[in-house]
Amino acid sequence: MQLLTDILVSILASYLAFTNFLADNIEDLLSSEIESEIVINEASLEIENVISSLPSKREHAIPDVLLRSTKYQSAAISSSAGLTGATTKDPFDAIVNVFCTLKTKDSIRTTTGSGFFIDPDGVIMTNAHVAQFLLLEETDTFGEAECTIRDGNPASPKYKAELLYISPAWIQENAGVMSATVPMGTGERDYALLYVSEQIDGSPLPATFPALGFDTSLLPLSTRNDQVLAAGYPAKPLLENGPSADLIPRKATTTVSELYTFGSNHADVFSIRGSEVGTEGSSGGPVLNSQGDVIGIIVTRGDDASDGQGSLRAITLSHIQETILQETRFDLERNLGGNLAFRSQIFAETMTPFLLTILQQAN
Repeated sequence: MQLLTDILVSILASYLAFTNFLADNIEDLLSSEIESEIVINEASLEIENVISSLPSKREHAIPDVLLRSTKYQSAAISSSAGLTGATTKDPFDAIVNVFCTLKTKDSIRTTTGSGFFIDPDGVIMTNAHVAQFLLLEETDTFGEAECTIRDGNPASPKYKAELLYISPAWIQENAGVMSATVPMGTGERDYALLYVSEQIDGSPLPATFPALGFDTSLLPLSTRNDQVLAAGYPAKPLLENGPSADLIPRKATTTVSELYTFGSNHADVFSIRGSEVGTEGSSGGPVLNSQGDVIGIIVTRGDDASDGQGSLRAITLSHIQETILQETRFDLERNLGGNLAFRSQIFAETMTPFLLTILQQAN
Protein backbone atom coordinates (compact mmCIF):
# COMPACT_ATOMS: atom_id res chain seq x y z
CA MET A 1 0.00 0.00 0.00
CA GLN A 2 2.88 2.33 0.84
CA LEU A 3 4.42 1.52 -2.52
CA LEU A 4 1.24 2.51 -4.37
CA THR A 5 1.06 5.75 -2.43
CA ASP A 6 4.66 6.57 -3.30
CA ILE A 7 3.96 5.91 -6.98
CA LEU A 8 0.89 8.16 -6.97
CA VAL A 9 2.79 10.94 -5.21
CA SER A 10 5.61 10.65 -7.75
CA ILE A 11 3.17 10.83 -10.68
CA LEU A 12 1.40 13.86 -9.17
CA ALA A 13 4.69 15.63 -8.58
CA SER A 14 5.78 14.98 -12.16
CA TYR A 15 2.43 16.25 -13.47
CA LEU A 16 2.66 19.45 -11.41
CA ALA A 17 6.23 20.02 -12.56
CA PHE A 18 5.17 19.53 -16.22
CA THR A 19 2.20 21.90 -15.94
CA ASN A 20 4.38 24.53 -14.26
CA PHE A 21 6.86 24.12 -17.11
CA LEU A 22 4.07 24.61 -19.67
CA ALA A 23 2.68 27.60 -17.82
CA ASP A 24 6.08 29.29 -17.68
CA ASN A 25 6.68 28.72 -21.38
CA ILE A 26 3.17 29.85 -22.35
CA GLU A 27 3.66 32.99 -20.28
CA ASP A 28 7.02 33.63 -21.96
CA LEU A 29 5.46 33.03 -25.35
CA LEU A 30 2.54 35.36 -24.70
CA SER A 31 4.85 37.98 -23.25
CA SER A 32 7.06 37.72 -26.32
CA GLU A 33 4.04 38.09 -28.63
CA ILE A 34 2.74 41.09 -26.66
CA GLU A 35 6.16 42.74 -26.80
CA SER A 36 6.35 42.04 -30.54
CA GLU A 37 2.88 43.51 -31.02
CA ILE A 38 3.88 46.61 -29.08
CA VAL A 39 6.99 46.99 -31.20
CA ILE A 40 4.91 46.56 -34.38
CA ASN A 41 2.31 49.05 -33.18
CA GLU A 42 4.99 51.55 -32.18
CA ALA A 43 6.61 51.10 -35.59
CA SER A 44 3.23 51.65 -37.24
CA LEU A 45 2.70 54.83 -35.23
CA GLU A 46 6.18 55.96 -36.15
CA ILE A 47 5.43 55.38 -39.84
CA GLU A 48 2.09 57.19 -39.55
CA ASN A 49 3.86 60.19 -38.01
CA VAL A 50 6.50 60.43 -40.75
CA ILE A 51 5.12 63.56 -42.41
CA SER A 52 7.12 66.75 -42.64
CA SER A 53 5.87 69.89 -40.90
CA LEU A 54 5.68 73.33 -42.49
CA PRO A 55 5.63 76.69 -40.67
CA SER A 56 2.03 77.43 -39.76
CA LYS A 57 -0.25 80.12 -38.39
CA ARG A 58 -2.57 77.34 -37.20
CA GLU A 59 -2.40 78.47 -33.57
CA HIS A 60 -3.26 82.08 -34.42
CA ALA A 61 -6.77 83.31 -33.78
CA ILE A 62 -8.98 82.87 -36.83
CA PRO A 63 -10.88 86.06 -37.77
CA ASP A 64 -14.57 85.53 -37.11
CA VAL A 65 -15.75 88.32 -39.41
CA LEU A 66 -17.84 85.92 -41.52
CA LEU A 67 -19.10 83.94 -38.54
CA ARG A 68 -20.37 87.11 -36.85
CA SER A 69 -22.02 88.52 -39.95
CA THR A 70 -25.73 87.71 -39.81
CA LYS A 71 -26.06 88.86 -43.43
CA TYR A 72 -23.37 86.46 -44.62
CA GLN A 73 -24.68 83.54 -42.56
CA SER A 74 -28.25 84.18 -43.72
CA ALA A 75 -27.17 84.39 -47.37
CA ALA A 76 -25.38 81.04 -47.09
CA ILE A 77 -28.24 79.33 -45.28
CA SER A 78 -31.01 80.69 -47.50
CA SER A 79 -29.22 80.04 -50.77
CA SER A 80 -30.99 77.52 -52.94
CA ALA A 81 -29.00 74.62 -54.33
CA GLY A 82 -27.57 75.09 -57.81
CA LEU A 83 -25.92 72.72 -60.22
CA THR A 84 -23.33 70.38 -58.74
CA GLY A 85 -20.91 67.72 -59.90
CA ALA A 86 -18.27 67.29 -62.57
CA THR A 87 -19.04 68.07 -66.18
CA THR A 88 -15.59 67.15 -67.53
CA LYS A 89 -12.55 65.06 -66.67
CA ASP A 90 -10.17 66.98 -68.92
CA PRO A 91 -8.43 69.86 -67.15
CA PHE A 92 -7.94 71.63 -70.49
CA ASP A 93 -11.71 72.10 -70.60
CA ALA A 94 -11.86 73.65 -67.14
CA ILE A 95 -8.67 75.66 -66.54
CA VAL A 96 -8.61 79.44 -66.94
CA ASN A 97 -6.04 82.19 -66.86
CA VAL A 98 -6.65 84.98 -64.33
CA PHE A 99 -5.02 88.10 -65.78
CA CYS A 100 -4.89 91.23 -63.64
CA THR A 101 -3.49 94.74 -63.93
CA LEU A 102 -2.71 97.18 -61.15
CA LYS A 103 -2.37 100.79 -62.31
CA THR A 104 -0.87 103.61 -60.30
CA LYS A 105 0.07 107.14 -61.38
CA ASP A 106 3.63 105.89 -61.89
CA SER A 107 3.30 102.38 -63.29
CA ILE A 108 1.19 99.54 -64.62
CA ARG A 109 1.80 96.15 -63.09
CA THR A 110 0.48 92.96 -64.64
CA THR A 111 0.11 89.61 -62.94
CA THR A 112 -1.14 86.26 -64.13
CA GLY A 113 -2.25 83.06 -62.47
CA SER A 114 -4.32 79.98 -63.16
CA GLY A 115 -7.64 78.71 -61.94
CA PHE A 116 -10.26 76.13 -62.83
CA PHE A 117 -14.01 75.72 -62.81
CA ILE A 118 -14.93 73.68 -59.76
CA ASP A 119 -18.69 74.01 -60.15
CA PRO A 120 -20.89 73.98 -63.27
CA ASP A 121 -22.65 77.17 -62.12
CA GLY A 122 -19.48 79.06 -63.03
CA VAL A 123 -17.46 79.00 -59.79
CA ILE A 124 -13.68 79.20 -60.26
CA MET A 125 -11.11 78.11 -57.69
CA THR A 126 -7.76 79.89 -57.69
CA ASN A 127 -5.13 81.13 -55.20
CA ALA A 128 -5.76 83.88 -52.69
CA HIS A 129 -2.56 85.55 -53.89
CA VAL A 130 -4.15 85.70 -57.36
CA ALA A 131 -7.67 86.64 -56.27
CA GLN A 132 -6.37 89.38 -53.97
CA PHE A 133 -6.49 91.74 -56.95
CA LEU A 134 -10.26 91.38 -57.04
CA LEU A 135 -10.23 92.52 -53.42
CA LEU A 136 -8.02 95.45 -54.35
CA GLU A 137 -10.68 96.55 -56.85
CA GLU A 138 -12.66 97.58 -53.76
CA THR A 139 -9.99 100.06 -52.65
CA ASP A 140 -7.44 102.37 -54.26
CA THR A 141 -4.85 101.66 -51.55
CA PHE A 142 -2.40 100.19 -54.08
CA GLY A 143 -3.84 101.62 -57.27
CA GLU A 144 -6.58 100.74 -59.74
CA ALA A 145 -6.97 96.95 -60.05
CA GLU A 146 -8.80 95.06 -62.79
CA CYS A 147 -8.98 91.33 -63.53
CA THR A 148 -10.11 89.38 -66.58
CA ILE A 149 -10.75 85.65 -66.86
CA ARG A 150 -9.21 84.24 -70.02
CA ASP A 151 -9.35 80.78 -71.55
CA GLY A 152 -8.48 78.97 -74.75
CA ASN A 153 -5.24 78.25 -76.61
CA PRO A 154 -3.76 80.82 -76.55
CA ALA A 155 -5.54 82.49 -73.63
CA SER A 156 -7.92 85.26 -74.68
CA PRO A 157 -10.33 87.44 -72.66
CA LYS A 158 -13.61 85.66 -72.01
CA TYR A 159 -15.29 86.55 -68.70
CA LYS A 160 -15.57 89.07 -65.91
CA ALA A 161 -15.65 87.59 -62.43
CA GLU A 162 -16.58 88.60 -58.91
CA LEU A 163 -15.03 87.44 -55.66
CA LEU A 164 -17.15 84.83 -53.90
CA TYR A 165 -14.73 83.89 -51.11
CA ILE A 166 -11.21 84.53 -49.90
CA SER A 167 -9.87 83.49 -46.50
CA PRO A 168 -10.00 86.28 -43.88
CA ALA A 169 -7.13 84.53 -42.08
CA TRP A 170 -5.02 84.63 -45.25
CA ILE A 171 -5.71 88.35 -45.64
CA GLN A 172 -4.81 88.99 -42.00
CA GLU A 173 -1.50 87.13 -42.31
CA ASN A 174 -0.55 88.51 -45.74
CA ALA A 175 -1.84 92.08 -45.80
CA GLY A 176 1.68 93.42 -45.38
CA VAL A 177 2.89 91.73 -48.57
CA MET A 178 -0.26 91.75 -50.69
CA SER A 179 1.40 94.03 -53.20
CA ALA A 180 4.59 91.95 -53.43
CA THR A 181 5.73 91.25 -56.99
CA VAL A 182 6.54 87.62 -56.18
CA PRO A 183 4.34 86.42 -53.29
CA MET A 184 6.05 83.96 -50.98
CA GLY A 185 4.63 81.60 -48.39
CA THR A 186 3.79 78.02 -47.52
CA GLY A 187 0.38 77.98 -49.21
CA GLU A 188 -1.60 77.83 -45.98
CA ARG A 189 -5.19 78.97 -46.70
CA ASP A 190 -3.99 80.28 -50.07
CA TYR A 191 -7.19 79.71 -52.05
CA ALA A 192 -10.19 81.69 -53.22
CA LEU A 193 -13.47 81.26 -55.06
CA LEU A 194 -14.65 83.49 -57.92
CA TYR A 195 -17.83 83.34 -59.93
CA VAL A 196 -18.31 84.35 -63.54
CA SER A 197 -20.66 87.32 -63.71
CA GLU A 198 -20.66 88.15 -67.44
CA GLN A 199 -19.00 87.51 -70.77
CA ILE A 200 -16.62 90.12 -72.11
CA ASP A 201 -18.52 90.37 -75.40
CA GLY A 202 -21.87 90.80 -73.65
CA SER A 203 -23.34 87.52 -74.91
CA PRO A 204 -25.37 85.30 -72.55
CA LEU A 205 -23.48 83.07 -70.14
CA PRO A 206 -23.54 79.33 -70.86
CA ALA A 207 -26.09 77.24 -68.96
CA THR A 208 -23.28 75.10 -67.53
CA PHE A 209 -19.52 75.41 -67.31
CA PRO A 210 -16.94 72.63 -67.81
CA ALA A 211 -16.26 71.91 -64.14
CA LEU A 212 -13.88 69.36 -62.63
CA GLY A 213 -14.88 67.04 -59.81
CA PHE A 214 -12.99 67.19 -56.53
CA ASP A 215 -12.13 64.93 -53.60
CA THR A 216 -11.85 66.40 -50.08
CA SER A 217 -10.81 63.10 -48.45
CA LEU A 218 -7.64 63.02 -46.37
CA LEU A 219 -4.68 61.83 -48.40
CA PRO A 220 -3.11 58.61 -47.05
CA LEU A 221 0.66 58.22 -46.78
CA SER A 222 0.43 55.77 -49.67
CA THR A 223 -0.23 58.80 -51.90
CA ARG A 224 3.55 59.18 -52.14
CA ASN A 225 4.66 58.24 -55.67
CA ASP A 226 1.05 58.21 -56.93
CA GLN A 227 0.66 59.43 -60.49
CA VAL A 228 -1.14 62.77 -60.81
CA LEU A 229 -2.00 65.24 -63.56
CA ALA A 230 -1.16 68.93 -63.14
CA ALA A 231 -2.45 71.74 -65.35
CA GLY A 232 -2.17 75.49 -65.68
CA TYR A 233 -1.10 78.48 -67.75
CA PRO A 234 2.68 78.80 -67.27
CA ALA A 235 3.71 82.44 -67.61
CA LYS A 236 7.21 82.04 -69.06
CA PRO A 237 6.24 83.70 -72.39
CA LEU A 238 4.75 86.68 -70.56
CA LEU A 239 7.80 87.03 -68.31
CA GLU A 240 10.14 86.92 -71.30
CA ASN A 241 8.15 88.92 -73.88
CA GLY A 242 5.73 91.11 -71.95
CA PRO A 243 1.92 91.25 -71.46
CA SER A 244 1.12 90.81 -75.14
CA ALA A 245 2.75 87.34 -75.27
CA ASP A 246 0.52 84.34 -75.90
CA LEU A 247 -0.10 82.06 -72.92
CA ILE A 248 -0.57 78.40 -73.78
CA PRO A 249 -2.31 75.93 -71.43
CA ARG A 250 -0.21 72.99 -70.31
CA LYS A 251 -0.89 69.72 -68.56
CA ALA A 252 1.61 67.10 -67.49
CA THR A 253 1.62 63.71 -65.82
CA THR A 254 3.94 63.55 -62.82
CA THR A 255 4.10 61.93 -59.38
CA VAL A 256 3.67 62.93 -55.74
CA SER A 257 7.05 63.10 -53.99
CA GLU A 258 6.25 64.13 -50.42
CA LEU A 259 3.49 65.10 -48.00
CA TYR A 260 3.52 67.98 -45.51
CA THR A 261 1.34 69.17 -42.64
CA PHE A 262 0.56 72.52 -41.04
CA GLY A 263 0.14 70.69 -37.72
CA SER A 264 -3.17 69.03 -38.53
CA ASN A 265 -1.54 65.54 -38.33
CA HIS A 266 -2.60 64.85 -41.91
CA ALA A 267 -1.48 66.01 -45.35
CA ASP A 268 -2.22 69.69 -45.98
CA VAL A 269 0.35 70.07 -48.75
CA PHE A 270 2.00 67.72 -51.19
CA SER A 271 4.88 68.20 -53.59
CA ILE A 272 4.97 66.94 -57.16
CA ARG A 273 7.99 66.23 -59.30
CA GLY A 274 9.13 68.58 -62.04
CA SER A 275 7.16 69.05 -65.26
CA GLU A 276 6.56 71.67 -67.96
CA VAL A 277 3.68 73.02 -65.85
CA GLY A 278 6.08 74.01 -63.09
CA THR A 279 6.73 77.72 -63.70
CA GLU A 280 5.26 81.00 -62.48
CA GLY A 281 1.71 81.48 -63.66
CA SER A 282 0.59 77.92 -62.91
CA SER A 283 -0.37 78.84 -59.34
CA GLY A 284 -4.07 78.18 -58.90
CA GLY A 285 -4.09 75.29 -61.36
CA PRO A 286 -5.52 71.87 -60.41
CA VAL A 287 -3.76 68.62 -59.55
CA LEU A 288 -5.91 65.58 -60.37
CA ASN A 289 -5.70 61.98 -59.18
CA SER A 290 -6.00 58.91 -61.39
CA GLN A 291 -9.82 59.09 -61.11
CA GLY A 292 -9.82 62.56 -62.65
CA ASP A 293 -10.78 64.37 -59.42
CA VAL A 294 -8.97 67.44 -58.10
CA ILE A 295 -7.06 66.63 -54.91
CA GLY A 296 -4.93 69.76 -54.77
CA ILE A 297 -4.41 73.29 -56.05
CA ILE A 298 -0.95 74.54 -57.01
CA VAL A 299 0.36 77.19 -54.61
CA THR A 300 4.15 77.48 -54.76
CA ARG A 301 7.25 76.28 -56.54
CA GLY A 302 8.77 73.10 -55.14
CA ASP A 303 12.33 72.00 -54.43
CA ASP A 304 13.94 71.55 -57.84
CA ALA A 305 17.09 70.15 -56.24
CA SER A 306 15.25 67.07 -54.98
CA ASP A 307 12.25 66.86 -57.32
CA GLY A 308 13.64 68.12 -60.62
CA GLN A 309 13.17 71.33 -62.55
CA GLY A 310 9.59 72.54 -62.56
CA SER A 311 8.62 70.95 -59.23
CA LEU A 312 5.55 72.33 -57.46
CA ARG A 313 3.65 72.21 -54.19
CA ALA A 314 -0.13 72.06 -53.86
CA ILE A 315 -2.48 72.44 -50.92
CA THR A 316 -4.91 69.57 -50.53
CA LEU A 317 -8.66 69.85 -51.00
CA SER A 318 -8.95 68.42 -47.47
CA HIS A 319 -7.04 71.48 -46.17
CA ILE A 320 -9.47 73.72 -48.03
CA GLN A 321 -12.43 71.76 -46.67
CA GLU A 322 -11.18 72.04 -43.09
CA THR A 323 -10.32 75.73 -43.17
CA ILE A 324 -13.34 77.00 -45.10
CA LEU A 325 -15.55 75.19 -42.58
CA GLN A 326 -13.71 76.94 -39.73
CA GLU A 327 -14.16 80.38 -41.26
CA THR A 328 -17.68 80.18 -42.69
CA ARG A 329 -19.42 77.35 -40.79
CA PHE A 330 -20.15 75.68 -44.17
CA ASP A 331 -18.23 73.05 -46.10
CA LEU A 332 -16.73 73.58 -49.54
CA GLU A 333 -19.69 72.18 -51.46
CA ARG A 334 -22.10 74.49 -49.63
CA ASN A 335 -19.84 77.44 -50.40
CA LEU A 336 -20.13 76.71 -54.11
CA GLY A 337 -23.91 76.87 -54.39
CA GLY A 338 -26.86 79.18 -54.15
CA ASN A 339 -27.49 82.69 -55.46
CA LEU A 340 -23.89 83.49 -56.37
CA ALA A 341 -24.45 87.15 -57.24
CA PHE A 342 -26.22 87.82 -53.94
CA ARG A 343 -23.65 85.91 -51.90
CA SER A 344 -20.81 87.76 -53.64
CA GLN A 345 -22.46 91.09 -52.84
CA ILE A 346 -22.86 90.19 -49.17
CA PHE A 347 -19.28 88.90 -49.05
CA ALA A 348 -17.99 92.21 -50.44
CA GLU A 349 -20.09 94.21 -47.97
CA THR A 350 -18.76 92.11 -45.12
CA MET A 351 -15.14 91.85 -46.14
CA THR A 352 -14.33 95.30 -47.56
CA PRO A 353 -14.36 97.11 -44.16
CA PHE A 354 -12.31 94.26 -42.69
CA LEU A 355 -9.85 94.44 -45.59
CA LEU A 356 -9.43 98.20 -45.34
CA THR A 357 -8.80 97.99 -41.60
CA ILE A 358 -6.19 95.26 -42.04
CA LEU A 359 -4.47 97.13 -44.89
CA GLN A 360 -4.32 100.35 -42.88
CA GLN A 361 -2.78 98.49 -39.95
CA ALA A 362 -0.22 96.73 -42.15
CA ASN A 363 0.91 99.71 -44.22
